Amino acid sequence: MRSRVSERLPDFPWDHLVPYGERARAHPDGIVDLSVGTPVDPTPTVVQEALRAAADSPGYPTTVGRADLRESCLDWLARRHGVTVLDSLDTVLPVIGTKELIASMPVHLGLGPGDLIVYPELAYPTYEVGAALAGAEAIATDSLTSLGPRTPALLWLNSPSNPTGRVLPPEHLRKVVDWCRERGTLLVSDECYLECSWTDQPVSVLHPSVSRGSAEGILAVHSLSKRSNLAGYRCGFVAGDPSVIAELLAVRKNLGLMLPGPQQVAMKAALDDDAHALEQHDRYAARRAKLRDALVGAGFTIDHSEASLYLWASRDEDCWDTVAWLADRGILVAPGAFYGRAGSRHVRVAFTATDERVDAAVARLA
Repeated sequence: MRSRVSERLPDFPWDHLVPYGERARAHPDGIVDLSVGTPVDPTPTVVQEALRAAADSPGYPTTVGRADLRESCLDWLARRHGVTVLDSLDTVLPVIGTKELIASMPVHLGLGPGDLIVYPELAYPTYEVGAALAGAEAIATDSLTSLGPRTPALLWLNSPSNPTGRVLPPEHLRKVVDWCRERGTLLVSDECYLECSWTDQPVSVLHPSVSRGSAEGILAVHSLSKRSNLAGYRCGFVAGDPSVIAELLAVRKNLGLMLPGPQQVAMKAALDDDAHALEQHDRYAARRAKLRDALVGAGFTIDHSEASLYLWASRDEDCWDTVAWLADRGILVAPGAFYGRAGSRHVRVAFTATDERVDAAVARLA
């Protein structure tokens, strides 16, 4: 074997957290794991019923996805987020979870050596992984002026942000759209936390006030993992410029990347029902409030965290010292360094644990 793809990839961050997990598990009352934002509440009944009804699915699904599912994606974007610039089913494509899409997109779009991919200074590690898989150069920065005359082939936005929960205002998003269009850069906005807002209202990059009424050169990525507790179903979609969607579809058809048929039916049921999402939002809001107050009471500073499912917290010390301090109290969190050098004095605290475990963390912090 001449070369290994894995050697081009960064270390898997969570491997470094294992010893701290062992320390946290040694607590007499067990671990409170706030390190990963995995949903713990039941999958909505309406979704489970739809999945059961679609269980008899002997034939192959299509990569492009069911027409009624794609219609529901567009209806949801318009109904919940005011996105009215997408006028045909050719502007949306269901995918097998958005992490797979994000990691594979540079390869699927033919990017490689000589191409530049830009992503936020503090970011979900998968943007870097996608660039490494393609062999492209990657730069983590929030300053487009720092690029000088260089033109990225692909620029990632992430609002609301993972890990910080920061929400970019519409005027900032609009400037980025204009900048990318002037240079022919594809702009892809990871909006998986768009419905997880607390103090600021996030806006989709496809909203007419941002996109100037056109999807040209823009894609938006959405997931049902957080909104609908569907992380185990691997349901997401990408929407935007139909020419780019067509290219992704053509490649993915050849690779056999198809969202399973029953999941497509379940995904449609989730998108069509807002009630369960509002109930889940209320659960997360209550957990967030408890943890935020407890962390502040224990001497932490909370930065940003206007949206998403995390609190971006700091004790103004090296993030690994904070991880150790919390692990000694049976609480496991993610070090900010996982998300970039700028996170070296913060930790990311998820509030996706059960009410009982959140209450346990609050008691230990007190």
